[in-house]
Formats: sequence, C-alpha cells, structure tokens
Amino acid sequence: MQLTADLFPQTSKVFTVSELTRNIRGTLETKFGAVWVQGEISNYKMHPSGHQYFTLKDQRAQISCVIWRDTMAPLRKPLADGAQVQVYGTVTVFEARGQYQLNVQILQPRGVGLLQAKFEALKRKLEAEGLFAPERKRPLPKFPRRIGIITSPSGAAIRDMLNVLRRRAPWLQILINPVRVQGTGAAQEIAVAIRELAMRSEYWQPLDLIVVTRGGGSIEDLWEFNEEIVARAIFHSAVPTVSAVGHEIDFTISDFVADLRAPTPSVAAELIVPDIVDLQRQIEGRMRLLARQLLNRVRDAQQRLDHGRETLQRCLAHNIDAMKRAIVHALRVLQARSPVHELMMRRNRFADLHRRLLACPGHLLDNAKHRFQRVEGILRVLGPDATLRRGGKIISTIAAVRPKMKIRTRVSDGEFGSEIL
Repeated sequence: MQLTADLFPQTSKVFTVSELTRNIRGTLETKFGAVWVQGEISNYKMHPSGHQYFTLKDQRAQISCVIWRDTMAPLRKPLADGAQVQVYGTVTVFEARGQYQLNVQILQPRGVGLLQAKFEALKRKLEAEGLFAPERKRPLPKFPRRIGIITSPSGAAIRDMLNVLRRRAPWLQILINPVRVQGTGAAQEIAVAIRELAMRSEYWQPLDLIVVTRGGGSIEDLWEFNEEIVARAIFHSAVPTVSAVGHEIDFTISDFVADLRAPTPSVAAELIVPDIVDLQRQIEGRMRLLARQLLNRVRDAQQRLDHGRETLQRCLAHNIDAMKRAIVHALRVLQARSPVHELMMRRNRFADLHRRLLACPGHLLDNAKHRFQRVEGILRVLGPDATLRRGGKIISTIAAVRPKMKIRTRVSDGEFGSEIL
C-alpha cells in the first residue's frame, strides 16, 4: 500500500482530456501571447471556406499555422510551399486534436523584419536632421512647362504617367532619365539621375519639376528608394521633387523627403499638371463671368451717361434762359441809351443854350468887362512888381536868412547878389 502511494501520488483532481487541453491552451496563450516566428511554408492549403492552413518549419521542428479569412487582407503574391516567411500571431491550441498552433495575423517575406528595422532607423536619423520638415517643402508650380521623370523606361509606371500627362497637358515637355529601380546599385543610379536633372545643362532647358517613380512591389523591390543616398539627393535638389513609388499603401524614405508624395505614378501625373479640359472649362467660365461684368459695367456707364445727358440738358436750358433774359435786359438798356436818342437830347440842349446865349442882354456883358478891369487894376497896384518899383523891401521873418548866406535880390531895373554877414 505504501509502494502504491509512492508510485502514484495522490492528486486533488482528475482532468478530462478536454479540461487538460483547455488548461494547456490557457497556459500557452498566457505564457507566449503574440510572437514573431520565421520559417518555410509547407503543406499549404486554401480551404473553400477562405481559411488558409500551412505548416511553418525549419530544419528541426514545425508548427501548424492558420490564417482566418477575416484576419488579413489578400496578399499581393499567393502563398506557396517553400516560401520563406515571417509570421506574427498568437500561440494557441486546436482542442479537437490536442494540437498547438499559430493563429497568424501578419505575414511577410522573410527578411522584411530586418529591412523594416533599417527603415525605421534611417527614418529617425533623417527626421532628426530636418530632412522631413514641412517648412522646407516647396510648392509645386501650377503650370509646369518642362518636367523630368526618373524611372525604368520599360516599367508600367512610365507608361501610365505618359498616358495621363499627354491627356491632361499636351503642351508639357517631358525629359526621361532612365535608371534601374531595383537591385544592387540602383540607388546610386537614381541619386545620380536626380543630380543630373537638377543641375543646369546645355542639352536641355531648366526643368520645373522632377518626378521619381516606379510601380508597386514588395519591400525588397522598393528598397532602393529607402537608401540614404537617394534621400539626400532629393533633399539637395534645386528643383521641386515628387516621389511616386509603389502603391497607395507603400511608404518609402523618398516619400518623406520629397516636396510631394503621390500614392501612385498615375496619381502623380494628375497632381503635377492641371487638366486641359478643366482649364478650358475654367477659362470659359471666367470669360462668361468677364462678359457679364463687362456688360454690367457698360450698362451702368450707359445709365450714368443718360443721367449726365439729362442733367446737362437741364443745366444748358437753364443757362440759355438766363442768357436770354440778360440779352433782353441789355437790349432794353441799349434802346433806352441809343446814340440817336442821346444825340437828339444833346442837340436839344445845345439849341437851348444857344437860344439863351442869344437872348442874353448886352449890358450884362459890359458889366462883366468893367468888373474884370477893376480887379485887374487892383492886382496891378498890389502885386510884387508894383511893390518893387516903389523901392519897398519885404522881409516876412528873420528865420528866412542866416549868416554867410548868399542871395539874389530882384529890383525894378534888374537883379543883384548879396551875402549875409
């Protein structure tokens, strides 16, 4: 009895299989939670329900994985056996089989984690240096005449952009600088191409805008646009630069440095040039508005002209009436003082004077002559000449003479000089 107790220790509870499996599940989910795991896909199967099942393995072990249909967006590339991937998910147990597994929430090609870390590190570095600062970003020209495009000449991106640009802006001059957009050394080519187009050249006129673009792809495919050499080439470009790399969900370092980030190459073409149809519509609208404003101004001017004409006519009529009244008054005055009338009045007056003169008695004239002769005799006796002839000398005041003063004295028979002592 003692031996049995040693071999089989007494337990507080006997678990059912379901209970034990559920406890193991709880322990695993609590212990590990969500983890990143990398390995090779095998036994991949897409179930008709939309769920995906596969085994993730390496050289020593394997683990079952499931992707529920409502967990992840559709992948760009279908999964297949042999693919090296990294998955992010929760560790759990499929209780029906007593099998632990990963419920996958994120799946990406193997190595993306390292690239993502490099991406974040470079992003933090360049952001700290101010390469992403909003205040340094330049506005794009509204009506560019010449643009440069840096991309692969054989890619779909350039075809999409050219189709949109030709349709929206047929006047645009486009200079394409062909480069590799993927693989070792592509980043150097892109950086050199940016510097070439940003500098003045004798072979082409200055550009208004530079577009760096390529189509979509994985993070490895787009990695050349995450290189520091490309970011600094965009930063030092003297010409405003647009980055249009990948699809709308893709972000690269060049997107953060460029003056404008476009979600796709086609959208970039729509953003950098106005639509000629819209321009024509705007011009027509402005012309109609200008015509209406011009018509309104002409009508206002005509109305002001009519009002001015009426005012002028009233003022003119008033002035004419005043002038007429002044002329009538002047005519009356002239008529009252006409030369003929004045001449007749003068003649009548002269005739009256003539008659009075003829009627004047002769003795009045004789009396006047006698009065004149008497006055003339008095003046002759009392005048200075008569006084001088009598030898008289008149000195009215002593103040009239002073010593040493020379004077001339007039006497009856002449004149002589003298000097006062």
